[in-house]
Amino acid sequence: MDVVTGAMGSLLPKLGELLVGEYKLQKGVKKDVESLQREMKSMNAALVKVAEVPRDQLDNQVIIWADELRELSYDMEDVVDNFLVCVEGSESDAFTDSNKLKGLMAKMANLFTKGKTRHQIADAMKDINNRAQEVAERRNRYRVDDVVANAAGKHKVDPRLLALYKTQKELVGIEDARNELTKMLTDGVGDGDVPKQQHMMKMVSIVVGPGGLGKTTLAKAVYDRLQTQFECTAFVPVGRNPEVKKVLRDILLEVGKKQEHIGDVAILDERQLINILQRLLENARYFIVIDDIWDLEAWNIIKCAFIDNNHGSRVITTTRILDVATNTGDIYKLKPLSQHLSEELFYTRLFGGKDKCPFGQPAEVSDKILQKCGCVPLAIITVASLLSGKPMEDWSKVFDSIGFGSGDSNTDVENTRKILLFSYYDLPYYLRSCLLHLSVYPEDYLIMKHKLIWQWVAEGFVSEEPGFSL
Repeated sequence: MDVVTGAMGSLLPKLGELLVGEYKLQKGVKKDVESLQREMKSMNAALVKVAEVPRDQLDNQVIIWADELRELSYDMEDVVDNFLVCVEGSESDAFTDSNKLKGLMAKMANLFTKGKTRHQIADAMKDINNRAQEVAERRNRYRVDDVVANAAGKHKVDPRLLALYKTQKELVGIEDARNELTKMLTDGVGDGDVPKQQHMMKMVSIVVGPGGLGKTTLAKAVYDRLQTQFECTAFVPVGRNPEVKKVLRDILLEVGKKQEHIGDVAILDERQLINILQRLLENARYFIVIDDIWDLEAWNIIKCAFIDNNHGSRVITTTRILDVATNTGDIYKLKPLSQHLSEELFYTRLFGGKDKCPFGQPAEVSDKILQKCGCVPLAIITVASLLSGKPMEDWSKVFDSIGFGSGDSNTDVENTRKILLFSYYDLPYYLRSCLLHLSVYPEDYLIMKHKLIWQWVAEGFVSEEPGFSL
């Protein structure tokens, strides 16, 4: 959920500062601040849970509650900031005046100002406390924690599933990558006297940072090319929040489809599934693809099922996480498409090929569109789907409005948004605000790192932690 924690990151330390600082809060106000601090810590923990769930999977009542609490945190921060500025500012003014009479008058005025400020914060704190209590009651009434837990467990169809069922004619620009990866997997096999190391199991990880470069498409193309050379095969999608038992069960169902005695796998736990898989694969030459693994701990459990039986077995993983790739084995880094292949994919998706373009020589705007797509296949396919059926004179309008806002009612655009959101929600919640803050800069603007970090600090996106400076 976007910026769901609001000003909580900076508010909680400020409430603590009010309590430990020498601000001489009225007795009742101090109790209100202490109560508010406890309540806000509890609510912040709930907001962090909400932040872990994509917004479109949350119940509307939870969204309303979270938005209301976020606004409350901003109001609370304003109250605390005003108090700190008034009290600390008036103290600094008194010390800078060298004239004793003026200094005495300033001191008396400061006492009045501070007293007035303390009365104001007392009134404001009572109002904030009442609002906080109302928000807390709604949290209990709506059972926010239960609803969030249920939403996190919901299963939705993964839009990347479509990549598994592309026909050969739809695959553009992966020939070189497919040949390179095939060579990594088969190098030396079938050359007469096969070296001993070629009988050993080999694991290769296709790794790339952002989504949309075609990891799944490439892995499936290589899998389709080589699977007939192996006795047991499986292609199993995993995803960002994997249930290890389900992944192991899916592998078992695919590699054991020729076996009659597997039984009811639904009742088996992880240990039993790994044991059965090891027995099935012990004397078989197998080829297994684990697609889109994000979690290193989950991968370490899953790979226990893959024993090296010296039969020349092969395992491919695809991942965006470098730690997972380095814990797999050999690494194949997938690169963006070249400019030539980007054009080929673009026009194939639009017209079936560049030579079939009905507009004659492609316009300059098509080059700008491809440049904006950054040679990322997913982006190219998505933008091509937006242009489909539109006259070329309208392409510049599409280029000017390219984005993935809620107004784009196109299946490819919606799937692209979902795929990009996988990476967004994999960020820790406190880094999402930092990422979204970059939108204040114009496109192609040179951003100075240190200036940006201090902006994040000033906005309250960065909180101080024990042993680390801001």
